Amino acid sequence: MAASDRIDVDKPLYDVSTFMGRFRHFAWMTDPRTCVLSNERLLEAKQLVESYKKGEALDTPPEKIKYAMKLYQSAFHPDTGELQNFAGRMSFQLPGGMLITGAMLAFYRTVPAVVCWQFVNQSFNAVVNYTNRNANSPTTVTQLGVSYVSATSSALVAAIGLKGYWTRTAPPIFQRFVPFAAVAAANCVNIPLMRQNEIINGIEVKDENGNIVGKSRTAAVKGISQVVLSRISMAAPGMLILPFIMERIEKFEAYKRIKWINAPLQTALVGCFLLFMVPTACSLFPQICALNTSTIKRLEPEFYEEMVKNTNGKVPEKVYFNKGL
Repeated sequence: MAASDRIDVDKPLYDVSTFMGRFRHFAWMTDPRTCVLSNERLLEAKQLVESYKKGEALDTPPEKIKYAMKLYQSAFHPDTGELQNFAGRMSFQLPGGMLITGAMLAFYRTVPAVVCWQFVNQSFNAVVNYTNRNANSPTTVTQLGVSYVSATSSALVAAIGLKGYWTRTAPPIFQRFVPFAAVAAANCVNIPLMRQNEIINGIEVKDENGNIVGKSRTAAVKGISQVVLSRISMAAPGMLILPFIMERIEKFEAYKRIKWINAPLQTALVGCFLLFMVPTACSLFPQICALNTSTIKRLEPEFYEEMVKNTNGKVPEKVYFNKGL
């Protein structure tokens, strides 16, 4: 195989500098079918990608290499190369998010149901947030516990508080938005707490050639803020549009006679939204973020001075970092 015909396994197959390119990349990478494959199959894919990268297995068909890349990128952490927990992978967001969100939307009428499903949702979110963190900033067990308890508490406060308030003052449909308010509140708490080491100590930033030139707290705040917005955006359409759809459906006499279908129907409809929204939300911002070093110089002069030393005075105009998912 000629060098020009080889696939660069270190780069995405699509142009991730554009939204549509990122959408195609994440739709390809978050394919939920990959989350049911065995660890052995995923490790085989990793081995093939690494062998191909070294110049071996060059007679392997391109489609097989691309599929191995898909499995590798969907299941292994981009910083450490470690196999991720299957429930925390973005490829599991569709089945996992569909079941939990469907349950939250279907069982919102009683306080015990709200409490139960918010606990389940925050447990799932904690796994996802930990799995997709920037792994260059270790998180302690204590920090994991604090973030989980804080996120769950904020979700319950938002859910129960709004449920009680809207029950007394607002039309019934507003109660259907309680789960989304709780999810949004919890994301604003859970993700920053889960990744607080990045905010406290800064995260590694690199030049355009991939060389580490220093650390930045501003980079951490930018990356985490984008992840929070992405996660809320992922849930928003299903949790905000579906209540209006269900209000219409529940007026049909045929539907009233088969009430058992409520939870399965809402779960299926949430799945339809997430099928589109998982790659869309992941695509809102580039995976590899850029930050002007002039911003670091203005906001973090101590880190900028470290950059000057690390680069022998040749500080790049921009630095880059993995924002996580």
